[in-house]
Amino acid sequence: MTTKTINFSKYSSIKIGEEIEVSILESPSDFSNKYYLLGSCNNTLIGTQPPPLMVLSKKYNYINIENGVLKIGGATPSGKVASFCKKNDIANFELVSHLPGTIGGLVYMNAGLKEYEIFNYLLNVTTIHRVLQKEEIDFGYRYTNISSPILEVSFELHKGFKKEKVEMFKKMRSNQPSTPSAGSCFKNPPGDYAGRLIEAVGLKGKRVGAIEFSQVHANFLVNHGAGTFDDAMHLIKEVQERVLEKFDIHLEREIIILDKRYMSDSLVD
Repeated sequence: MTTKTINFSKYSSIKIGEEIEVSILESPSDFSNKYYLLGSCNNTLIGTQPPPLMVLSKKYNYINIENGVLKIGGATPSGKVASFCKKNDIANFELVSHLPGTIGGLVYMNAGLKEYEIFNYLLNVTTIHRVLQKEEIDFGYRYTNISSPILEVSFELHKGFKKEKVEMFKKMRSNQPSTPSAGSCFKNPPGDYAGRLIEAVGLKGKRVGAIEFSQVHANFLVNHGAGTFDDAMHLIKEVQERVLEKFDIHLEREIIILDKRYMSDSLVD
């Protein structure tokens, strides 16, 4: 099997991690459940004891229109999708220009901004095992039950790219910090906001080493330089403990932790 070395202190959006040998998935037969399949590592924190890691090969980076359906490879970057849809006057993908990552990763976590989600116009998902129709998938706010690596996603195709939507999504994200981060650290609990709860327990701006819950947006864990995995985990656990103690609310992580000490027995979520 082909492998490559990735320096996660440069590759991941939060700039934390070591140099790790990662396997490359060229075909479904390459995969086994011992691997965790990575996207572009935009909402992921790589620990010092990660499971065996794998990434999709470049052959899964493509965009095709077939029989009135938009088909996108799982390794296709969101920026490439946004550019393609703008160039070809395709509607409903203005959102992805503000959602960093690959299509496989965005679909896996049903990424979005408020009520605008990647699943809104999804038709089906091709995994290494089979094609899953949308109605077969259990999905919700930043959640799906997809348990196999995503190779391709098919979407409804509609005309009418709207520049005003791009600006609307840009404004939605204007309150997010520019410092390296892994995006939102926690999911918003029903009827509330994780950022409000973090601020309410006095941890907005709390810093350990170079890691901080941002003073710009409390739900963003940011890295001011040489931040470490252990410092990040210290802050994540402190927030969860303080919010649970004060509000009796368990904040569920949106950030994915890849370290054997903090994962379940299954290496594929």
